[in-house]
Amino acid sequence: MSLAAALMTALVTAFASAEAVTADGPGEVALRLEAPSTFLMYDAEEGAGASNSEFVVPVAVEAGDGGPARRVRVVVDTSGLAGVARAVKGGYGNCTGGGPVFTCFYGDLQNGDGESNAPFTLHGVDGVEPGASGTVTYTASADNAPAVTGTTRMTVGGPALHGPGAHPGVSGLETGKPATVTPSFANNSPFPASQGVALKVDVEGLALATRYSNCYYPGPLPASAWCVFPTKAAAGAAYRTSAPLVYTALPQKLTGSMVYTWSAAPQKPDGHTVRGTGAPLTLVGTAGQGFESGDGTLGVTTTVQADYRPVTATVRGRVGDTVKVRLGVRDLGPGRILGDESLGRFEVVPPEGTTVTSIPYTFEDGGGAWACERPGTPGGAFVCEIGGDRFLEARHEGDRTSLDFHVRIDRQVPGARGTIRTYNPYDRTPGNDVAAIPLEASPALPYRPLREPGTWMAVGAGALAVVATAAVYRRRRAAKG
Repeated sequence: MSLAAALMTALVTAFASAEAVTADGPGEVALRLEAPSTFLMYDAEEGAGASNSEFVVPVAVEAGDGGPARRVRVVVDTSGLAGVARAVKGGYGNCTGGGPVFTCFYGDLQNGDGESNAPFTLHGVDGVEPGASGTVTYTASADNAPAVTGTTRMTVGGPALHGPGAHPGVSGLETGKPATVTPSFANNSPFPASQGVALKVDVEGLALATRYSNCYYPGPLPASAWCVFPTKAAAGAAYRTSAPLVYTALPQKLTGSMVYTWSAAPQKPDGHTVRGTGAPLTLVGTAGQGFESGDGTLGVTTTVQADYRPVTATVRGRVGDTVKVRLGVRDLGPGRILGDESLGRFEVVPPEGTTVTSIPYTFEDGGGAWACERPGTPGGAFVCEIGGDRFLEARHEGDRTSLDFHVRIDRQVPGARGTIRTYNPYDRTPGNDVAAIPLEASPALPYRPLREPGTWMAVGAGALAVVATAAVYRRRRAAKG
């Protein structure tokens, strides 16, 4: 099934009017059907090559005190599709029959719960024109519940209208500064768009600025629009809008995007209640080479930045000590990075004379000793990906993200300084991306070797020898006296 057909399905689908049989008394069980009342099967130009297994029949048990519905089953009759579609068994393995009648077994359904099944896969038929339709009927029943029935009107869609795919990206757009894009499409099918044409536009991080009178919007700061055109787009022809869509970048947004889709069966989506008051938008002919995508897309980057500054500290202690040093980044904004893959990283090169022994982290019920990737060669950088799972519990977007580095001081190196460097693709202030990690190492304490167990054993043995020698000496003097 094409993308256009799938989108059309979303536009025209509504729940079936089949009503549950109301339980009249306590202890009774009632079923409810929730299958769509209309369904778009395939686009006419797809013909026999079309395949669609997305039609499902949901059944629910009305909440009450009747308990579960036992051995729920649905009988589906597709004989009304003769000549416009061919149905073959589907049902996730829980349906029987080779058509036109299928029986699907739902098992026992608990009180208030529901289950759905796809009873068949639809295949197209060559030579069928857009708008051809048929009706599917179905009956749901259970051992302890009255039967309920429903119908779905199934329609052949088309023609499929194709957009140009990706428009050239826009970079460096200032907040509030208007920019434009002109939507276009081609009707590559052998059928005209006899019902006219509709355009659906969705934006993220942007706002649509113009309000054409044949377009409908969801509110005062529209993130989408739906425009309808009476033009019966001819087979094999391409069109563009007579004027561009104007958009602006929203405050603090690092990026924005626009996706628009054309359809040949205008059906206004829910929520688009505000009609534009400007001049109407119309369609004009254009060259349509390369229009094979299902939509048109536009990517935008703005001048807003997410400025990172290193969080650093001094490695301070005596030779032989292992100390904790808090390192990371501070997000100065003003933009907020949304995707984990764009959160960037910081890289740490420890000071000469030190060794990073671990960078512990926690994640869910566990954790590990190394939150950052260790360098492959001595003197290399520890790479800390902020968007990874190992930083999830330490991450504070719009604030500080840091972890304790466990650093052993191996020797005194006067003036030794490590470095920490931050990076993200939206940091446009490079002057504060690098900071030093100073080393302040004091000499080891003189008694430090006594901390080792072997040293204490040697000292103990020596002390015993001295005591034993003194005792022998005292016995000898006593004997002489």
